[in-house]
Amino acid sequence: MSLDGFIAGPNGRPGNPLGDGGLAIHQWVFPLASFRELMGMAGGDINRDDEIVRAVFARAGAYVMGRRMFEEGEVGWPSNPPFRAPVFVLTHHRREPWAREGGTTFFFVTDGIDAALEGAREAAGGKDVRISGGANTVQQFLRAGVVDELTIHLAPVLLGTGVKAFDDLGPQHAALERLGVIDSPRVTHLSYRVTRKS
Repeated sequence: MSLDGFIAGPNGRPGNPLGDGGLAIHQWVFPLASFRELMGMAGGDINRDDEIVRAVFARAGAYVMGRRMFEEGEVGWPSNPPFRAPVFVLTHHRREPWAREGGTTFFFVTDGIDAALEGAREAAGGKDVRISGGANTVQQFLRAGVVDELTIHLAPVLLGTGVKAFDDLGPQHAALERLGVIDSPRVTHLSYRVTRKS
C-alpha cells in the first residue's frame, strides 16, 4: 500500500496492471531472491524483506482474489505463476479451472465469498488462506468478519489517486492488535490480528 492509502493507481486493466503508477508500490519486492525464484528467475537480494516474503508464501496453502486482480495478472504472470497453490477467483462469469505449472490452478467461483472461502480452506490443507486482493475483495471478507490477520507492506510512495485499500468498508470495522512492525529502507511491514469484527 502507498503511504497515502492506495493499493493501485487509476486505470488498472489487463496490459496496465495495478493502474497508472501502481507498480511503484511494489518496487521493493521485485529484486528479492524469493520473488525472483517464484517468477522463475535466478539471483536477487537476500535480506529481511526477502525473509518476510518467503515466509508469507510458505504459510499460504490457498488464495482468494477478485476477478479484476486475476484479469490484470493473467496477461503478465508467467506460465508458472507465483502462487504455487490453488487460487479461487471471485467472478460472475463461469469458466473451467485453469491449471498452470508449479501447482497453481485457478478456480472460478460464481456463488460468492462463502463458497470461495470454503473451497480455499479445504484446498489449503490446514495452511493459511490468503485474501490477495483487490480492495473490494479484501473489504468483502473484512465485512464478513472472517479475516484473522491483516498484513500491509507500506511503501514510501505517494500515488495521490487510485484505488484506496479501505475506502468502501462502510460502517463495519475491525479492531486491530499489532503483531509486528518491521522496517527496511524500501518498505515497512505491518502485521495485525483482527480482534473484533462487527
